[in-house]
Amino acid sequence: MAFSVVIPARFGSSRFPGKPLADIAGKPMIQHVYERAIQSEAQRVIVATDDQRIADIAKGFGAEVCMTSADHPSGTDRLQEVVHSLGFYADDIVVNVQGDEPLIPPRIINQVAHNLGAVSDASIATLCEPVTDIDSVLNPNVVKVVADQNGRALYFSRAPIPWPRDAFNSEAGQQVMPEGVNFQRHIGIYAYRVKLLNDFVQWAPAPVEETECLEQLRAMWNGAVIHVEEADELPPAGVDTPEDLERIRHLFES
Repeated sequence: MAFSVVIPARFGSSRFPGKPLADIAGKPMIQHVYERAIQSEAQRVIVATDDQRIADIAKGFGAEVCMTSADHPSGTDRLQEVVHSLGFYADDIVVNVQGDEPLIPPRIINQVAHNLGAVSDASIATLCEPVTDIDSVLNPNVVKVVADQNGRALYFSRAPIPWPRDAFNSEAGQQVMPEGVNFQRHIGIYAYRVKLLNDFVQWAPAPVEETECLEQLRAMWNGAVIHVEEADELPPAGVDTPEDLERIRHLFES
């Protein structure tokens, strides 16, 4: 099944300026992400950036580059500019691989693309993993997802979902993991049909999206089906901060 990968790479991150060019084992981080992506089954891997420095370095290691606006409010808008600029068709499938995931497994890039291709009524596909500790269940930075028996997402939330009423009302309360509850953490890799991207940038932010600060809820608010499946391989955490970068460097050294 044919699909493409787009890797958004902004220089001006508020928390970590210049992050895509940070050195890891003698290569810029964006090159590690690109090399992982080309190990997938993608027919095309594109680095999307608003910064000439990133573009020049990406071209230097052989990547296809698409220059984009610096004014996009979200990564989805940047992705849509790429597919529009490059003339993608409405039924084409594009996987968004974040530029700060230098250890992303190619296997899950393939998985999310194939899942979308196999589910004809879905416009987006994404992945999840089991949550096994109570701190993660209660942590608002860990996004949880609930799906139906066919893998269609019912809701994404920063709150604990599903809410184990009886367990959390017990004497132990929210201090221990309730038995028999299948909590799932959302993994932020997405495959999109291009038509969804074209529609998405026309939609106003949804009330639930603004409340939860979760962009995927805009698609659900407008009736889009999101397919969710447990990841075949768990991706290591990406790089959000300089401390994360040091952790990744140690992983490469070891």
